[in-house]
Amino acid sequence: MRRSAEFADAIRAGARSGSRRVVVHYHHSGSTRDEPARVGFVVSKAVGGAVQRNLVKRRMRAALRAEVHHLPRGSAVVVRALPAANGSSFAELRDDVVHCLGRARRSEEGRR
Repeated sequence: MRRSAEFADAIRAGARSGSRRVVVHYHHSGSTRDEPARVGFVVSKAVGGAVQRNLVKRRMRAALRAEVHHLPRGSAVVVRALPAANGSSFAELRDDVVHCLGRARRSEEGRR
């Protein structure tokens, strides 16, 4: 995802699940669009300086890379890093991202 409207749609319409380090917003419109799942990351300055923010973003991207292939086509995921993500190991971030994504998906499916 690159446009703010895409982020806003996923955040407003989707299900949310959070942990100490990340918040995951998941939305599946249920349409039959033949586009792959879209993923976006939000890492604010509250997380730290540019070096720390980029490190957190790279780790979250790597953590989600293996999971994105299991998402339904046309779904949207926004992963927002919280200040506690700074200084967390890759394993901790990966566990949080995967766990929160699973909970958000179950919550979204329960809405339908």
